[in-house]
Amino acid sequence: MTARLHRARMGERLNALGLFPGQEQALKSLQTAPMTMGELASLLRVKPPTVSKTIGRLSLQGLVTREGGGRDGRLVQVALTENGQKTAVALDAVWNQVEEELLEKLDAKERKQLRKLLRKAAKGLSKAGADVDEAEDEAEDAA
Repeated sequence: MTARLHRARMGERLNALGLFPGQEQALKSLQTAPMTMGELASLLRVKPPTVSKTIGRLSLQGLVTREGGGRDGRLVQVALTENGQKTAVALDAVWNQVEEELLEKLDAKERKQLRKLLRKAAKGLSKAGADVDEAEDEAEDAA
């Protein structure tokens, strides 16, 4: 139930930015540097047609540009526009607001317990069981 409520709240906040769920991941991924469609698909763990559809919509909104690159011109580089960069920055505030709403009824001890339990759950979901950095675990435990 919590996951469903979180998804709904994020959907509302993304909609206010003119985005659909999933598009925020593409924007944040492109925030640091342009990349090819294939690189983006791999990073987002989706199939290339899914990325093409997402990038097509973001392009129509003026948030990304697509440019031919590489020697043979077939590789397409995707980059954020200035408006795309602003939207990607605004996403941080959205995520922080929704996280605060999620945690507002928890005290510090409960928040710490929740972080620990979520790290355990993430390890259970990861294929290798080691996606969470142990140093990060220790740093969060100290918080």
